[in-house]
Amino acid sequence: MFSRASYSVYVFSAILVSSGILGATPALAGQFVVVDEKAPQEISEVSRLYVDGELVATFVLNGDTTRKVETIPTQAGRVEHTYALCGEITIRAPEGRTETHNVSSAGVLHNPDGHIFQALGTANFTDFYLIDPENPDVAQHHPGHGDACIVATS
Repeated sequence: MFSRASYSVYVFSAILVSSGILGATPALAGQFVVVDEKAPQEISEVSRLYVDGELVATFVLNGDTTRKVETIPTQAGRVEHTYALCGEITIRAPEGRTETHNVSSAGVLHNPDGHIFQALGTANFTDFYLIDPENPDVAQHHPGHGDACIVATS
């Protein structure tokens, strides 16, 4: 049987687990992959991916790191996930000068588990979104600034 001390630890652990203090992380159901690659005119990029309001990945691309792949876990019981992409992309303009663009957008991923998404910039690197080239309907893009990207200033 249990000694009094080990029984107390067991009961205390059971209370913590049942109250949600321990084991409060959501169960994970699956995962999807996001690939971000530096475009030829990009000098550098720092971007963040939020899924369901949580920061899940940061992509830092430059001359040394031109491609980054992140595997993103998803929560059990959910098939719709909101996302936001936020960041700064520095490009070399055709006339040679550098420009830094703040980019952000938001969207919805429909049952993304098992899919491979590309992070793409459009509109002269002012819009940024996810797409699965094999199944474009899986990602819905909302052009414009994503709410997760808004930084409070005071």
